[in-house]
Amino acid sequence: MAKQMKANDVRLKTADELAAQLLELRKSQFNMRFQRATGQTEGVGAVRQTRRDIARVKTILAEKKRSATQS
Repeated sequence: MAKQMKANDVRLKTADELAAQLLELRKSQFNMRFQRATGQTEGVGAVRQTRRDIARVKTILAEKKRSATQS
């Protein structure tokens, strides 16, 4: 199973780094979908963890965008 990202570690990254990480996570999720369809899954927990990591990154990106507009 993939290592869980911590919210504090994600908050330390810039918006550009988060956007790149989000793209990488989406590609990973896409590949996992194909693996599941062909029966080559590496583990059922990896899909769930990737979904949660995507949500975590998107949440923190939204927080950063909100705080930038309020400043």
